[in-house]
Amino acid sequence: MDIKQLKYLIALDKTRHFGQAAALCHITQPTLSMRLRKLEDELDLALVTRGQRFEGFTEEGERILAWAKALLAAHDGLQAEAASCRGQLVGSLRLGMVPLASLNPMHLLKPLAQRYPELRFQLSSMTSEQVIDGLNRNQLDLGLCYLDQVDTRFFEIIRLTATRMGLLHDVRHFEFSVPEVSWASLGTLPLGLLTKGMHYRQSIDLSFSSHGIEPHSILESDSTFHLIQAVNAGICCAVMPLQSGIESLNEHLRIIPIADAVIHSSIGLLMRRSEPRSALAEKCFSDALSILQPEGPVR
Repeated sequence: MDIKQLKYLIALDKTRHFGQAAALCHITQPTLSMRLRKLEDELDLALVTRGQRFEGFTEEGERILAWAKALLAAHDGLQAEAASCRGQLVGSLRLGMVPLASLNPMHLLKPLAQRYPELRFQLSSMTSEQVIDGLNRNQLDLGLCYLDQVDTRFFEIIRLTATRMGLLHDVRHFEFSVPEVSWASLGTLPLGLLTKGMHYRQSIDLSFSSHGIEPHSILESDSTFHLIQAVNAGICCAVMPLQSGIESLNEHLRIIPIADAVIHSSIGLLMRRSEPRSALAEKCFSDALSILQPEGPVR
């Protein structure tokens, strides 16, 4: 068994397709299939359900896959640690974050990319529960999530400012002449919202409910990108975080503050306290402290 076999197994999990997994690994499909069969022989287990095409992993394959991800993460951490010992910062920073956070992640990633040209980034959109689980399993280096579900004993935390909300709109389809809008005025507007159950959506629903308003939701999605597409098309407006950078995506998007619109759940950048913890994660977290809180910690 070698690390490449584990990479091939994880690539198959990502793509759910033999040909695409092979292309992702820069090898031929027969080579990928042969190496995976060799792994099965060595473990004396069937890992993949095969037919005319990929049909999924066996129950045993799912369990082995979880170990493969942990081992590959440890391997990447080892490589990053070795580079750190040589005075370098290389490898891939794995960052998971909740959608529609008050932080534009590029405000963190751009300075890191400028400081460490060999550093790469894996950015994933997740729920707070998934971020915490990813950190605990060493599948993420850093996580940005709501802190009301976090046991703070197990994490180093950079607390960020409260999330203020605004109304994202396209000036070609909607026009507002006031410096801010009220919750009451939103009741008559067509809105695009995140799907129910998501933390950000729960905060929006609570705000509408506290003002006795039933929002006119004409589109729901778990994808921020789809909401922005709908706003750009003039289908709706959307309640989005201020200072997230969304309005800068094109010249027609604007965001106007909503009066008394704050998500009171704290949000923060997390790194787990327990080992193994890579030098890459520790250095990026340390740098994040000066980037995100240049004037000192948020109380």
